[in-house]
Amino acid sequence: MARFSRPASNPVSGDILDLRNDPIAAGPPERRVSDAETLVHRATGARGTVDKWHREWVVLRLLDGTTRRVTNLAGGFAVAGETITLIGVDRVPSSGLSLGRTASGSIAAPQGPAKVARASRLWVEGDHDARLIERVWGDDLRDAAIVVEPQGGIDDLDAAVARFAPGPQARLAVLVDHLIPGTKEWHLTESQRSAASKWVTVVGHPFVDVWACVRPQVVGIAAWPDVPKGEDWKTGTCRRLGWGTPQEGWRRILASVNGFSDLDPSLVGAVEAALDALVGGGEEPT
Repeated sequence: MARFSRPASNPVSGDILDLRNDPIAAGPPERRVSDAETLVHRATGARGTVDKWHREWVVLRLLDGTTRRVTNLAGGFAVAGETITLIGVDRVPSSGLSLGRTASGSIAAPQGPAKVARASRLWVEGDHDARLIERVWGDDLRDAAIVVEPQGGIDDLDAAVARFAPGPQARLAVLVDHLIPGTKEWHLTESQRSAASKWVTVVGHPFVDVWACVRPQVVGIAAWPDVPKGEDWKTGTCRRLGWGTPQEGWRRILASVNGFSDLDPSLVGAVEAALDALVGGGEEPT
């Protein structure tokens, strides 16, 4: 029986089974872009420049000056008609000045006088939530003149919202821990999530405590420990990790966080959505 032999080499096309030599099979090219280039998000049609880049999502600054958060998928963007996979953004200096970036990934705003706080508020459950948000989004919050207020839990959320009396000049965003279907937090926020007021936005992450929103590798552990239901999560976590008291554990965690990439994407997305809701219109700070 005749046997076909395979050519020893093909200097033009290479191994026909090597997908790296097939531009179609290899997929769209990976590219970094500058923050001055206009991109199109192919899934939604959103068009603008990159305000923030993350491996899983991108915030575009649209042509009308607003922002929009979109998913960052392979082949998810087009630049000048070319489909690309976006792998980063390079900041282009303006007027010869270097552009700094905040811990949240935003372009740092020029230093200016203090602003009068908006009537709008970002509510969080506790002091640790507030301090973690301040560490990453503090510059953004000051630029937007948004105040973060710990509430000591959400058991009385409906009454608290009624007292706040949200409206177009006083929007409210609420960041909730453990916000997944079926949990106590899910039921406590049900009326506010069901369009009780278009000026109220409820966002959340799936973790039982905001500590677990910090990526475990950032604090030098492989994973956050399992703490049985009914045991205080912070105390149980510190006991299992040998971190001492919850106060000592919290100092260790907060000191380890330098920016948004140190946090789980669920928290980052929730805070970004909250800020978009609070500064998307209405009153302006002075």
